[in-house]
Amino acid sequence: MGHGRSTLRTPAAVALSAALVAGTVAGLAPAAQAAPSIRFVDITGDGGTVLKANVLTPAGADGSHDYPLLVLPTSWGLPQAEYLAQARKLADRGYVVLTYNVRGFWQSGGRIEVAGPPDTADASKVIDWALEHTPADPRHIGMAGVSYGAGISLLAAAHDKRIRAVAALSGWADLIDSIYSGRTQHLQAAAVLDGAATLTGRESDELRAIFDNLYSSNLSKEQEMIDWGRKRSVATYLDQLNSNGPAVMLANAWGDTVFPANQYAGFYEKLTGPKRLQLRPGDHATAELTGLFGLPNDVWTDTERWFDHYLKGADNGVDKEQPVLLKSRGAGGYEGYPDWKSVAATRRKIALAGSTTIHANVDSGADGGIVFLSSILDQVAQLPPIASMPLLPRRWAAVWQSERYGTARHVRGTASLHTTLTPTDESGTLVAYLYDVGPLGIGRLVTHAPYSWHGRTPGEPFGVDLDLFSTAYDVPAGHRLALVVDTVDPLYAEHNPSGAQLTFSSPSDDPSYVSVPLREQ
Repeated sequence: MGHGRSTLRTPAAVALSAALVAGTVAGLAPAAQAAPSIRFVDITGDGGTVLKANVLTPAGADGSHDYPLLVLPTSWGLPQAEYLAQARKLADRGYVVLTYNVRGFWQSGGRIEVAGPPDTADASKVIDWALEHTPADPRHIGMAGVSYGAGISLLAAAHDKRIRAVAALSGWADLIDSIYSGRTQHLQAAAVLDGAATLTGRESDELRAIFDNLYSSNLSKEQEMIDWGRKRSVATYLDQLNSNGPAVMLANAWGDTVFPANQYAGFYEKLTGPKRLQLRPGDHATAELTGLFGLPNDVWTDTERWFDHYLKGADNGVDKEQPVLLKSRGAGGYEGYPDWKSVAATRRKIALAGSTTIHANVDSGADGGIVFLSSILDQVAQLPPIASMPLLPRRWAAVWQSERYGTARHVRGTASLHTTLTPTDESGTLVAYLYDVGPLGIGRLVTHAPYSWHGRTPGEPFGVDLDLFSTAYDVPAGHRLALVVDTVDPLYAEHNPSGAQLTFSSPSDDPSYVSVPLREQ
């Protein structure tokens, strides 16, 4: 099992790092106007750890006045060159921009703490340094980042009142809900993170133990892992963040296989200050990728507008726009909503009638895809994972279908499954998939989610309530929706003993269904 993970994760980490670094360098090539000054500096972080950083100052800065400060921590496994293309654009707009390599990666000192307390303290030390050594305005400080940099930015804003605006792109609010949702290990996502850390950084002993316990499904360490993740989740510090009151912009992709969109959407609703939520097609950090190349990119354009308004006072209208912006995975532009609850105006239930038994341990052919690759194909070519409903083996997959729809259905938000399950063993895993099924029976994946249980009494039924990953998908007229449940998916760990069986039933006093959120027609 361990060898398989290594061969999977190494090319993925190398490809991602190389693409971003090469793209950033390419984005720096044009220089039609006076360039901002750039310095490569060492900053002493928490506990004396040396952080490697770049500082860009607006062209012509002569010390006569201050500029808003933007601090950008790097993404997981990427060097400090990651943001240079965007940092130059921001410096051209009148910001002092400081990008730094987070501890444990590349030339920075220390070991990887996964947005732990030392990383949060580092962000404050970086701000301290910038206020002392650059013409940065202490009243107008923002933080932004992609992925790991997004998570650190949010955590820093919860702990440092000086941070007045944040743009968290492809980040997380709840780390455990991201990589252990449904009490199920997201193995491919963890392997990519582990591989990138091994190639480009130095894992702490604590992180190495977390990965090992995750891979081995060590239930004796489950609570320890959850506590570790909570300490690194801004959702834990929600009250502090709301008390500090920074303007928070959250952006993510529907198909993010590292940090699924659900945890951002739920967190967004609990924020009380100025806020914005943008969700688009794609996978982890793919929506921001062209911007790191220095190419036009709507995520980075909106990030610039966010900071221009909340740090520079620009009357650009960003505060008057609908705060929730969604782009469907099909064609079309952004849809605006006043809040997340308004996204799904109505809900329709598909009954999961009858009693169905499936056998475990065999992949039925219904899958969530491959980390990064599948959602990128969906983003670029509208080609999500597919499965043939007539050919799915009913021995290993339970299948229920809706009626054929006479008009298009616009799925928006979070579908949820409710059913009664009777397992033959105390532990197990199921994966639920919602498909858009065409006239020939070919299903295109709309959304899915895993679910695991432990310590159940064999043969005793219990209720299962599972939120599938949030999405925006348009089902054409003449198609139908299908719910498929099986027990094996390459994206996830599975806990079904050999020979296990799962029986799904729909008692008359507690009928089973999948509830589908729909935009009002």
